[in-house]
Amino acid sequence: MSALLPLLVAAPAVTGFAGYFAREIRGPQPPPAVPATAPPSSRPRVEFFDVAELTTTDARGYIRPVDRYEVQPWGVYLARILDRPHGRYEESWLLPGPAVRATIEHDRPGHHRSHDYVLDIIEFVQVGPKRWKATDYFLDIAVRRGRSATLRGAGELLAAHAAGHVDTAQADRAFARAAAVLDGLAAHNHDVERWLRSREITLTWM
Repeated sequence: MSALLPLLVAAPAVTGFAGYFAREIRGPQPPPAVPATAPPSSRPRVEFFDVAELTTTDARGYIRPVDRYEVQPWGVYLARILDRPHGRYEESWLLPGPAVRATIEHDRPGHHRSHDYVLDIIEFVQVGPKRWKATDYFLDIAVRRGRSATLRGAGELLAAHAAGHVDTAQADRAFARAAAVLDGLAAHNHDVERWLRSREITLTWM
């Protein structure tokens, strides 16, 4: 059993990135205990990307159209229309190296979000000649360019682990990847493009 998850759940004050996550989860007041069970929505979210068919398929089997795919050695780009009250269009790069999905959402007129990018912590693998699979482990980082990077979803991941939907190795790996992303962003003034260029990944957007 890794020491990371017990530290996150139980330790009031720890150091390093485990301490950072523990404090993010706990906040200024002691939180309630992690629930012993979690709803089905606490299972990792799995999505398939079919470049040949220009579609995505989510864990519930819903198939949605994609306007454009682009495949590069460092990852896969997609752009698609959103059916959401605020967002009207989405661009994402799915990047297996840093294990993130970098997304920009274009808002409808009159709506403005407080961040420039969302970086979801994922596992991204190719499962066919033109088909990929992404598993999302709940953690994401909202980035305000040049200003801040905020971790979200740690409580959801711990609940999924407590419910048995995510094993200890998967949870530890997700937290470690999030810590590496936060460190990389901090070293590059919270600039996603600069951080990724340092890893020889150059993103292009619409």
